[in-house]
Amino acid sequence: MKKNKDAKVEWLYGINPVLEIIKSGRKINTIYIYNQSYEHMKHVIKMAEAGNIPVKFAERDFFDARFPKGHQGIAAVVEKRKLMSVEDLFDISLKKNEPSFFLILDCIEDPRNFGAILRVADAAGAHGIIFQSHRSAGISPVVSKASAGALEHMNLAEVVNIKYAMEKLKARDVLIVGAEADSELTLWDIDMKVPLAFVIGSEGHGLRRTVKEMCDAVVRLPMMGSINSLNVSVAAGILSYELIRQRLKK
Repeated sequence: MKKNKDAKVEWLYGINPVLEIIKSGRKINTIYIYNQSYEHMKHVIKMAEAGNIPVKFAERDFFDARFPKGHQGIAAVVEKRKLMSVEDLFDISLKKNEPSFFLILDCIEDPRNFGAILRVADAAGAHGIIFQSHRSAGISPVVSKASAGALEHMNLAEVVNIKYAMEKLKARDVLIVGAEADSELTLWDIDMKVPLAFVIGSEGHGLRRTVKEMCDAVVRLPMMGSINSLNVSVAAGILSYELIRQRLKK
C-alpha cells in the first residue's frame, strides 16, 4: 500500500475500521467510498455527515492501487493514532479499580496476527498492549483491518525495549507470565486474579531467551493433537479467557 506523504496522518481501509474510527472520535480528514457503493454505504455516509466528516467518491482503481484485496471499497485518511506510556496503561487499571491485565508482544511481526491479538484483547477487556518499536508489526492499515476496528479502542504503548517495560510492571507488583510450549506449568497452575501481564512470543521463535528469563512464570497450553503449537492470536485468546474465567468465578 502506498504511504501517505503527510507523516501526521495515515490511511485505514475496510468497513469495520472506518465505522469504529468514526465512533472513536479520532480526527478523520476524508472518507473515500467506491462510487458504485452509495446504497450499500448509506449508513456510513449518514454517520460521516453527522460528524461533519468530508466524504468523497472514487473509482475502483483508486482503492485497488492503494490497498490489498478486502478493502471493501471504503477508506479514510485519519490523524495518526496517539500512543501511551506504560505508566499510563497502569493508571487505567487503577482508575477502573481492577487488577491490571496487559498483553506484552515480543516481536510479533505479522500484522494480521497483531490485529487479531488486538481484537482478542479488546474482547477480553485488557487494559492495554505493549509492543516494541522495532522487530514488530507496529500500527498499520493491515493491522487495523485485521483487528476489525478494535485498534480504535485498545490502549497501546510502544516501547524501545519490552524488557524495560516488564521491569516497570514488576516494580508495580504485576505478575509477568510468559507463554511457551516447553514449560512444565500449564495455564491452570497460575492464579490470574492478581495484577498480570501475559508475554506472547513471536510467530516463529516464541519468547526470546532474555525475555523468558525475566518472566515470573512461564506456562504452556496443553496440546492433545499432532502439532505442538497454536497461532499466537489463538494462544492469546485462550490465555485471556482463562484469566476472565478465574476473575469472574465466585
